[in-house]
Amino acid sequence: MDQYCVTCHNGRLKTGGLVLEKDQLDFAKLTAHPEIAEKVIRKVRAGLMPPTNSRRPDAATLDSLLDWMEGQLDSTAEQHLPAPGLHRLNRTEYANAIRDLLSLEVDATKFLPSDDSTRGFDNIAGALTMSPALMEAYLSAAGKISRLAIGTVGDPRQEVFDVPADTAQNHHIEGLPFGTRGGMLIKHQFPADGLYSFKVKGVTGYFQAVLGQIPGEKLEVTVDGEPVYLFDWDKEIKSTTGNGKSTPRVPIKAGLHTVGVTFIATNDVPGSELNRPFQRTMNTPGEIPGFQFYPHVGQVTIEGPFEATAPTDTASRRKIFVCTPKTPREEPACARRIVSTLAKHAFRRPATAADVNSLMEFYQDGRQEGGSFDAGVEAALQRILADPEFIYRGEREPANLAVGRSYRLSDLELASRLSFFLWSSIPDDQLIDIAAQGKLKDPVVLEQQVRRMLRDPRSQALVSNFTGQWLGVRSLKTSEPVVNIFPDFDDNLRAAYQREIELFFASIVQDDRSVVDLLTANDTFVNERLAKHYGIPNIYGPQFRRVTLPAELDMRRGLLGKGALMTVTSAAARTAPVTRGKWFLVTFLGVEPPSPPPDVPAFKEVPTDTAGNTKVPTMKQQLEMHRISPTCASCHQIFEPMGIALENFDAVGAWRTLDEGVPVDATGILPDGTKVDGVITLRAALLRYSDQFVRVVTEKLMTYSLGRGVEYQDMPMVRAIARDAAANKYRFSSLVMGIVKSDAFLMNQKAVTAAAGQHAAR
Repeated sequence: MDQYCVTCHNGRLKTGGLVLEKDQLDFAKLTAHPEIAEKVIRKVRAGLMPPTNSRRPDAATLDSLLDWMEGQLDSTAEQHLPAPGLHRLNRTEYANAIRDLLSLEVDATKFLPSDDSTRGFDNIAGALTMSPALMEAYLSAAGKISRLAIGTVGDPRQEVFDVPADTAQNHHIEGLPFGTRGGMLIKHQFPADGLYSFKVKGVTGYFQAVLGQIPGEKLEVTVDGEPVYLFDWDKEIKSTTGNGKSTPRVPIKAGLHTVGVTFIATNDVPGSELNRPFQRTMNTPGEIPGFQFYPHVGQVTIEGPFEATAPTDTASRRKIFVCTPKTPREEPACARRIVSTLAKHAFRRPATAADVNSLMEFYQDGRQEGGSFDAGVEAALQRILADPEFIYRGEREPANLAVGRSYRLSDLELASRLSFFLWSSIPDDQLIDIAAQGKLKDPVVLEQQVRRMLRDPRSQALVSNFTGQWLGVRSLKTSEPVVNIFPDFDDNLRAAYQREIELFFASIVQDDRSVVDLLTANDTFVNERLAKHYGIPNIYGPQFRRVTLPAELDMRRGLLGKGALMTVTSAAARTAPVTRGKWFLVTFLGVEPPSPPPDVPAFKEVPTDTAGNTKVPTMKQQLEMHRISPTCASCHQIFEPMGIALENFDAVGAWRTLDEGVPVDATGILPDGTKVDGVITLRAALLRYSDQFVRVVTEKLMTYSLGRGVEYQDMPMVRAIARDAAANKYRFSSLVMGIVKSDAFLMNQKAVTAAAGQHAAR
């Protein structure tokens, strides 16, 4: 430490705000400074210290130092088990809970605002606050959803579905009938039995002119695959100057149905692919000049119900009405059974007599006011959906527990933690019943339930929510590369990118592979659109399939080769090596780089020479000019080489060897002295720190599972979970099992203030 570290981190220089002299960090009393020690361990484990161009001890010496430091900290670590706090269901969890409670698919974005994100996730209890406006939104949602679930007849209304403006519709869309191309696939919850119409608008350009020059197109509207109307595009839609045309009203039963709007594939553009210069076919607000294009569907509006009648058989009604009274005398007993069943699932515990009695009062009021048994059940259901026990996940502290003392969660609270971790939803009957019997505390039973839940299709929520936030894939929907620079980028590619990441991570979960495969795997998932982008031959159709990457596509192995991640870490018009380098540090090594000083000059995109002529330097040259300041260079030299090594991927994840006609220079030197010249050597360098990567994945999974930030006090537990998983080759299930069997997952600590504890109990 004196020879290699204190030369910079001393009381005079205070490099990085860190002082490692004995009066600040005495190694004889290391455990007195765990926060500083953990910071040192993290930086050195990631290969970032000592920094570039500084003297470094050999790897064995560094490893022995770190092993000793971790051993000291781990052997004296105190339990750190703070309660996450009162956890409000976020928007995703709310929609999933409604689905599993009522067999009802709802779009929560229509009811609730987006959730705040902290620590990289939107399920952190401390950030899930409640405001008067949000409370009103939950109350309004309870009313609307209960009416939809019961099938209460209301006035006709319109539901509008827009196709993203940059969607290409030249090819068949998965889920639509064979022999069709383009259009839109909509899953819609029809509220009642009745008549509905479907209004279709084409993509329009200037002056609301419908785009697409190919004549004679026929547009078919289907419901659950059955045709209900065939439009003559030219006569019925193109002639409306962008106003669209509605089908005649057609009878449809209440419930979830799949609506298809798609073109019959009877025409082909003259010249076929030769006349389609780009994968993206529309350049809103106009077409790409000089080329012929198919017309595209731009918007679909579902209107109804007309002449509506209350439904008698839907998935949600079958879920709710576990009994049906045949006479008025049977209604109270049946109602008690219905509300008891609903309360059990909504509150994630067996319903008590007090629960049922309270809900029956709402049933009786609704029965009297609405004049029917269904109206009474609807009133009780609305009360359940507005209940704090449904909207919040509370964990009660034992009475008379001293501040700072730890306590074990009840089995029912553990069941709830488990289901929201693995399913982002409520526990099912099996999990509630086992917990109610007090069996979930048995480690064998707990492991059986975890493995069952990971096999369940609902674990897809873990894949989409965890990867969407940890890897930043959610931000793909807001990626808008400049169309004139990247004319091939469209919504089809955007969707394919996200699907590839989800299927790739799902294969780690479902096949129980090593999480290190996230770095090295030579397989991925593509459809025709993505295969063309990657240069993978002989892949046809919209459906995704697993492929083994050949040697010439070695750059696509693992997460570093995924176009989605290269796109979300780029600017709209160019790559962003600084952003990519920081992303690399945070995502794979778990190190958050310091924020730039406030007086950093703006990045000069296109500088000029002394004669005033425009001179376009390479990206690497531009960054070198940006690093003239020693203040900038001290940080940039840590993460910038990692971003430069990814320069062969352009701003939309396509592989390139030239940038503005100049060969891409992806060479650099990492902080540990390793020379890299592209993504392949960067991946090889990262593999030397695979143990650190596993710890990062563990730390992120713990944050996601607990709903609270993982602090320096938690690191001994993170290391223990990762060490135990090493014996099982870091299989995904071993990390999950280590987390759910950890004290952090099974226990809480009494809040520091009694008021905070009482609030959490409420």
